[in-house]
Amino acid sequence: MSYSSSRDNWERLVTAVVKREQIRQLCHQNSVSTIVSDYTDVTLSFSSLRSVSSSSHQLPLINDSIIEDRKNASKTISRKLFSALRWKRKPKDCDLREGLVGIPEYEGLERFSLPELLVATGNFSKENVIGRGGYGTVYKGQLKDGSVVAVKRLKQVIESQLEMASLVIHRNVIKLIGFCITQEEQLLVYPYMPNGSVASCLRSGTHPTLDWPTRNWIVLGVARGLAYLHEECVRTIIHLDVKAANILLDEDFDVVLADFSLAEFMDCRDDHIRGTIGHIAPEYVSTGKCTEKADVFSYGIFLLELITGQYIHELQPLANKDGMQLLEMVYTVYKGKNFEVLVDSSLEGNFLKEDVEKLLQLILICTQDVPDERPMMSEVVRMIEDGECDERWKKFLRHKIFLSPWSCVLPIEEWMIFDSGSLTEAEELSSPR
Repeated sequence: MSYSSSRDNWERLVTAVVKREQIRQLCHQNSVSTIVSDYTDVTLSFSSLRSVSSSSHQLPLINDSIIEDRKNASKTISRKLFSALRWKRKPKDCDLREGLVGIPEYEGLERFSLPELLVATGNFSKENVIGRGGYGTVYKGQLKDGSVVAVKRLKQVIESQLEMASLVIHRNVIKLIGFCITQEEQLLVYPYMPNGSVASCLRSGTHPTLDWPTRNWIVLGVARGLAYLHEECVRTIIHLDVKAANILLDEDFDVVLADFSLAEFMDCRDDHIRGTIGHIAPEYVSTGKCTEKADVFSYGIFLLELITGQYIHELQPLANKDGMQLLEMVYTVYKGKNFEVLVDSSLEGNFLKEDVEKLLQLILICTQDVPDERPMMSEVVRMIEDGECDERWKKFLRHKIFLSPWSCVLPIEEWMIFDSGSLTEAEELSSPR
């Protein structure tokens, strides 16, 4: 083979390698930053070679040292190239620009870029914080199309949240818009709820006070959302943290059940106790096992929050003054029809006693100590819509036992208790204080 032919073959080889590297770098920027300079040096040497050849019509003299240098350059380029190709094939490695390689494309969820969400949230500025919790902080943001969103900045990736979000479609359950996952950040993007959480309306003073008709509407909306998760969703979902801080209100005060940080699929739950003290079903605390009836218990406790406008831990001392458990006090108030003792004072007496009576019945039915005695959430929906729960109430009266929401409490170090925060209004953690 002539020197000219050998040179042309060598030039074509290096040119092909350079083109291949350029294509690879379009997909994986910053991954092998040193290769380009090596290729450039070799290409320039061929450019100068062509210049000499065209001007003198004579090939330059090639000594052994030049040939050896080019062989070494070829080995270096090949070694770096194949190292890069091996890196590309690793399924769990990261694309620093776009996110995790191999993350599934969940149906209906948008993949946001990190720069886009940094701009939307003002680089996660403190002024945009609207919620804090055990799993992360939530920021108000505005996307480039003008839409306002809530961006949840997670401390760790919770893939089950993405899977749940891709399955859930219901007007009373929060709809995840999209996500962004990189080596540095794990972000979930939700619609922003302008009227805050139920907790913020009840206690913070930054949102309108909930009037009695609105509270009745919330009672039904939350029940419908839970009934969907338990009985209508493709896979049964247990929320595990039903409370006022995790129930959001849109611009029309329609209910949206939010925050699935602690939620589990019914068919793959573990034995770790999760939730907020005072809202956790007693059988879950004592055994570490739960069913959808744990959410029914939490729903009953939430109704007590909604009626009183107070945290559950604030009501317990009121019961203790009379030597009673909290739910026992609720029953005593029900029997005496002394509803003003419990009803939120901010309502200034503007409530219907008949409604309060039915709600107290529902609270006691949902918080029975035996899980099987509690109704399914679809039955709760029917009782609310029909305005009566006579059969269930008669059954309750035959077997009533009053347990505290703190009954069977384990030493605090044995708990896995989180409070994942609101998507709308900044709040302090409500698990252990």
